[in-house]
Amino acid sequence: MSGSSTAFDDGPGDGSSLLTVLTAVAAPSVEAQLVAGFAVPDLGILVVRRCVDLVELLAAAATGTARAALVSADLRGLDRESLAQLASCGVALVGLAPDEQGERLLHQLGAGFVVAAGAPAEQVAGALRAAAAVGPGLASMTASAGGTLTRSDAALAAESPDPHGSGTLLAVWGPAGAPGRTTVALGLADALAVRGVSTLVIDADPYGGSVATLLGLLDEAPGLAAACRAANAGVLDVARLAGCCQTVGRELRVLTGLRDPRRWPELRASALDVVFSLSRWLADVVIVDCGFSMEEDEDLAYDTAAPRRNAATLTALRAADRVLAVGSADPVGLSRLIRDLPKLAAAFGDEAHAPGRVLVVANRLRDGLLPGNPRRQIDDALARHAEWPVFAAICVDPTAADAAHGHGQLLSEAAPVSALRVAFAGLADAVVVPPSASPDARRRLPGRRPGRRRRGSVPAG
Repeated sequence: MSGSSTAFDDGPGDGSSLLTVLTAVAAPSVEAQLVAGFAVPDLGILVVRRCVDLVELLAAAATGTARAALVSADLRGLDRESLAQLASCGVALVGLAPDEQGERLLHQLGAGFVVAAGAPAEQVAGALRAAAAVGPGLASMTASAGGTLTRSDAALAAESPDPHGSGTLLAVWGPAGAPGRTTVALGLADALAVRGVSTLVIDADPYGGSVATLLGLLDEAPGLAAACRAANAGVLDVARLAGCCQTVGRELRVLTGLRDPRRWPELRASALDVVFSLSRWLADVVIVDCGFSMEEDEDLAYDTAAPRRNAATLTALRAADRVLAVGSADPVGLSRLIRDLPKLAAAFGDEAHAPGRVLVVANRLRDGLLPGNPRRQIDDALARHAEWPVFAAICVDPTAADAAHGHGQLLSEAAPVSALRVAFAGLADAVVVPPSASPDARRRLPGRRPGRRRRGSVPAG
């Protein structure tokens, strides 16, 4: 196994402090042999608890008594979310793999260090100390040329020259009040796809996505939820991600979101990280339709690790190369945008004001609502109250929008010569430089037959 062949330091050998460790190994004989081997003082390992299952492991990690954990691949219930919980408790992870399949599973779940189940205690101890030195966290996921997940952890040789794929990820965000986030996301995606740019739209709104409804897609099972389940189980690759998508036109794929907002716990940050990373390999441009809320107040209501409803939005914003901050071009919409732009900046820190990182889009611009020149009024208001320039303005065109939304079509289908479509074409030119008119062959990967697009009424739910 490639992971178990990695050399690790055998131990401190200098009387340094002991490394406190939790173990959760499915095979009792293997665990007993390793724990007995750790008793050698020179290895510097102190096993503080031998856990019988995943629940006990997570409970022990939450106490803060251990800095590392040894977990076997065949531990019942092990998934990416549980490893993320270990990392959130400050516990570094070493995976114990009984075979090649177990090694691959651990890598795909995000284990940064993996050793063979038959490795001597000295080698496992070295891996534990190396993992603790690197610190807690999940290894990033990449896609190899064959479309499978591989590791890109610094502990092993990189298996891909481009660990994040070549696609550009754009997040479309806006404050509460329906400023037109989904309309902008779909209009931009349509404009890019018409140019021959391979494009993927991901509906990641945890409060109830509307992308499928606006496109007339009859999808009983949300594609994003299916992709997150596969990522959490460690079986998601580029081909499977493509199979979760529906095809709309020649160059546009859609990963449908949650129509029922009660299903938001299915969108966990640890799984979304994998989905967003692999999506860059599936399309030249990935557009994520985000929710409005960026609050992180779950810890106030729970004493333990809690699912975070806004994790989907925050994960998308932090993963994005650029964020389009959409605000409605009216007094209420502008005040909400100005109020929430500092929260958006806080999600990025100093990077928010980096050139081209966050781009403000004034949507539904029209004459008569604001005195004088409406574009100039919006520019002045944002410059005065938010110190943020307007990147683009999208004119109001209810006729074109109604024609598209009412028939479950894209603007290029329903209103190809409308002013609204021209505005989105200009936005596409300004935001993205198309890398090529012919997508790379690696993005045409086989998967299950794409869901058939059926136009017409869309059932609720």
